[in-house]
Order: sequence, then C-alpha cells, then structure tokens
Amino acid sequence: MKKIFLLSLLMLLFTATAHAELLIDVNGAMRDPMPIAISPMVGSSSGATSYGEQIREVVIADLERSGLFRIISEKSYIQKFKSIDEMPAFTDWQAINALALVQSAISESGEKSLKIEFRLWDVFAEEQLKGQSFTTTKDNWRRVAHVIADAIYEQLTGEKGYFDTRIVYISESGPATRRIKRLAIMDQDGENHKFLTNGASMALTPRFSPNLQKITYLSYAGNTPRVYMLDIESGNQKLVGQFKGMTFAPVFSPDSSKLLLSYAKNGVTNIYEMDLKSGKHKQLTSSSAIDTSPSYSPDGSKIVFNSDRGGNQQLYVMNADGSDVHRISFGKGRYATPVWSPRGDYIAFTKMAEGQFYIGVMYPDGSGERLITSGYLVEAPVWAPNGRVLMYFRQDRGSGKNSAPVKLYTIDLTGYNERMIVTPADASDPAWSPLLP
Repeated sequence: MKKIFLLSLLMLLFTATAHAELLIDVNGAMRDPMPIAISPMVGSSSGATSYGEQIREVVIADLERSGLFRIISEKSYIQKFKSIDEMPAFTDWQAINALALVQSAISESGEKSLKIEFRLWDVFAEEQLKGQSFTTTKDNWRRVAHVIADAIYEQLTGEKGYFDTRIVYISESGPATRRIKRLAIMDQDGENHKFLTNGASMALTPRFSPNLQKITYLSYAGNTPRVYMLDIESGNQKLVGQFKGMTFAPVFSPDSSKLLLSYAKNGVTNIYEMDLKSGKHKQLTSSSAIDTSPSYSPDGSKIVFNSDRGGNQQLYVMNADGSDVHRISFGKGRYATPVWSPRGDYIAFTKMAEGQFYIGVMYPDGSGERLITSGYLVEAPVWAPNGRVLMYFRQDRGSGKNSAPVKLYTIDLTGYNERMIVTPADASDPAWSPLLP
C-alpha cells in the first residue's frame, strides 16, 4: 500500500465556536441528512482538473454512503470559484440551504505528483472550520479523496471517519457443492480489488491486525483446517502455532502481540491465547463444550465468545486470563459471532430465532439488546474502526435448486442506511481494517 506523503499539511483556520454550532446529531441525521455543497475543484491545468473531478466524485460518494449527508446538486450552485483564495459569497450558499461548503483546488506538482487543497466552511456562521493541503503521487489520488472525506466527516460529526480503510473478505464462486473460497481485499467502497489467495485451499474468517499489515485466517491447506498469518505487502504466509488438530476463529489482540483462536481436540473446542513473539500459548477456557468466536474488548482486558456449555449457543464474557466467565445473552434463540465495538460501548452478534437470522447489538453486560437487521441468512458482523457502522454478509432465500447470491452489506448502528457493497463474485466473512497509516 502506497502511503500518502503529506509533504505539506497545514491547518488554515479553525473556529471552535463555529464547530460547536455546526455539529451533526448523528442519530437524527440518518432521517434528516445534513445538506452540504461540494464545489468543483479549481484545476491549474486540464490534467489537474481531470484528477480533481475524480477526487470530488469519490468524496461525494463516501459522504453520501454514510447516510449522514445530502450533497446539494451542482446545478443549483450560484457562485463558481476561480481560485482557492476566493472567499465564499455566503449569501449565495445560504440561498440554496447549504449548511456546510467544501471549497478545493488541485495542481500538478511535477510529472508524477499532485497538490490538493480543501477548505470546509460553516455557511451560516460564515467561518472556516478546517483547511488542509496534501502533496501525493498521481496514482494515489483515490486514497487522498478518502482522507479528505474522513476529515470532513470528523469535523461535522465529532466522530472519526472510516473511509480510508480496507476490507478483507472471502470471495466465493462455483456451484454450491464445490464452492471455491479465497481471500480478497479491497477499499471500503469496493475499489482496488485484488485476490490474496488462489483458491486451491479454502479460506475462511479473515481478521486484520490492528496495527500491522497482516491478516490471520483459517485455511484448509493440507486438508487440515488451521490458522495462518498472511503479510499483505509481501504475500508471505505461515502457519500459526504447532497445534496437532484443527484451529480456527482467529483474532488479534488490540496491540497485535497476541492471537486468540479456537482449538478442537477430542470433540471439545476451547479458546487459546498465543503470544506471537514467543510462540507460547495458554488455554483460557476448559469446558466440555464448544467455545469459539472470541473477541477482545478494545482495552484487551476482557473477551467475549460464544459457547454451547449451557445447552445451546449463547454469549459469554470473561477476563483476558480466562477468569470470571459469565453469560450475557438471555433472549430467545441462539447467539453467535460476537465482536466488541472499537469504542467499547457495544457487542455486535448474529442471532438465530424462529427460523430467521438477525444482526444485533447489546451492551457488554448483556442489557439493551437491539436487533438492527434480519433475513433468511445474515451473519458475521464486523465494525468500522469508528464503531459507527457494521458490515456483514447476507443471502436471501433461493428459488428451486438455485441458491441466491451472497453479498456484503453495511448498516448504521441505528439500523438505518443498509447498503450493498459491490464485489466481483459472491462475498462472505468480511473484516474491516483500521484507518490506514
């Protein structure tokens, strides 16, 4: 992954008072998105203008897809900027009911680089909220667009953005009886797609490292299901640990120093923690049931997992050393695939009840259960790094012998704004990266 070279990053102006006045209520905005105007980029040349149009399109798509913003049509714009230094005619933007305005410019810096500037204005306070300038390579324009969208999102919502991120998932193809499942990776909007494995061995349940360019996942290489580690940049892959049986459901600790995984032996599955530096592992659960799908709390002090130790699949929380195991799910049905929010405020899960699948959230103590979407098959929720959006996979009921497509979807924590992510083939088991470095 090419890094953005922020050769010049400057804060032009920041007005705390204006920021306080123009801050989205992120819950209410799902039903009444904030109207903002994003003026075309002022280009210093035809080549720069072409890049500017593409960057603007990506910024608009990111913000609209969040469900929190309504981008006012360019056709209604009265003022046409000729320079980044031209002050907005605020009455013109107030006339079209824009609450915020994005003004920007782009120029070519040598043969291979671009300089991009943008300014975010509070239209009614007539104050600038944020301004930044970037210099980057031309082939990195799309990532700059995501970074700009994140900056706007954060300024107007008070929450971190999630657009400059990637998704790793399982790409599925072939007939139902002989599915080929391989690792794939893409930007969060479905662009820059590529495959990480060739499909010779089935892959499942990938998970990103919080601060390393690595993925852990389950592979059937050698016909034995085991946990592997893959370096995204180099493509190097290695087996995790020296377990003699089946290992699966891996997940990194918040500091990437450890890995949780499930180890099946003699008909019993328990959760183990492995130190990635020393290779040493220790057993955290010791029931005679199936304990799996572990997930750390953001501070690493607790672990949520699902187990059938009580007779059917339910959610349990324990301390990181395996002590104080207690059940937190008590609704009707079975619970699985729990995952702790990066903010620590919720645990997302899959629920199966009365012939239906659900994606839901609850507080870490099990209270406040809320189901946010349902379907014939909805499963495996994962969080965006800001803890605001969930991604999962969905399959509708097929007709006759034909199975329906399996697709990735995102949905806001409130249950609004459900959207499909376009992928080249069927897609399942998503994992969301942290914001890119």
